[in-house]
Amino acid sequence: MKVLLLDGYNLIYRARYSRMSQGDHSIIFNFFRSIRPIIEKFNPDLCYFTLEGRPTQRLSIDPNYKGQRVYHNRDNFSEQRREIIRLVKEYFPFTTIRHNDFECDDVIGHLASVAHKDDDVVIISSDTDFIQSINENTQVYSPVRKCFLEKTEYDYVAWKSLVGDKSDNIEGFLGIGNKKAQNLLSNSCLLEEFLIKENNREKYDKNFFMVAFHDLSGKEEEFEKSKPSSCNWEGLKKEFINFEFNSIIGKEKTWEKYINTFSNLERNI
Repeated sequence: MKVLLLDGYNLIYRARYSRMSQGDHSIIFNFFRSIRPIIEKFNPDLCYFTLEGRPTQRLSIDPNYKGQRVYHNRDNFSEQRREIIRLVKEYFPFTTIRHNDFECDDVIGHLASVAHKDDDVVIISSDTDFIQSINENTQVYSPVRKCFLEKTEYDYVAWKSLVGDKSDNIEGFLGIGNKKAQNLLSNSCLLEEFLIKENNREKYDKNFFMVAFHDLSGKEEEFEKSKPSSCNWEGLKKEFINFEFNSIIGKEKTWEKYINTFSNLERNI
C-alpha cells in the first residue's frame, strides 16, 4: 500500500508565502491549488493530513522551546488556516489526524515507523527533521525543493543535538558546526571525550530528547482522527465558487481533472 503523510501546517505555511495572489483568500487558494499536483505525483492509496498538538513533554523540559518564534496575523492567517482545515475535513478523502499533547512530527514519525512500517510511505514536508525517518520503506519529499531528501551518513538526531536548531530555539554547542559535529560522530572516542567535559553530556541528552521523535506506541487511542464517509465534490465546488477560485472551477474540464486526481483515495474511503 502506498501511504502519503502530509505535514499539514508545513504545507499551509508554504501556501502562505506562495507568490500566487487571490485577494483575502490567497492562502486557502494556494493550498488547494498546490495539493492536487502532490496527490497526482504520488497517487497514494491512503493519505493522512497531520496537524499540530502542543509539545507538552518538550515544553516541560524547556519552556523556551520554539519561544523565539514571532507570529503575526496581518494576512488573516489564523482564519484562513482554520478554513483550510475545515474544508479538508469535510470534503477531501484524507484522514485528518493529531494528538493533543504531541507535535505533528511525532505523529508522522509514529505513522511511518509503526502504523505503516511495512508500507511504501512518503512524507511531504520541507522540514529536514524527517530525515531521521528515512529508511528502506519511508522517503521524504520536499515540495519546496521538489526533490527527495537524502538520508545522512551520520546519525541526524545526534548531529542536530550538537549543532542545535535555531528555528526550534535549541541551543547547540559553542564552536561546533557542521564539519566538527560530523567529525565527532565519526569517532566514538572523540565524542565521548567531548561529552565528559563540563556539563556537555547533560546538554547533549536534553537536545537529543528535543530533536528525536517521541514514541507514541500505546497512545493510538488518544489520536484525534476524522475522515469523510464520502466525497461531496459538488459541495466543495460551491465553496470554491464563493471564494471565486475560478482557475480551479472555471472550466468543467479543469474541475474534472482536479477532482479526478483524488479518485484512488476516494475509492478507498
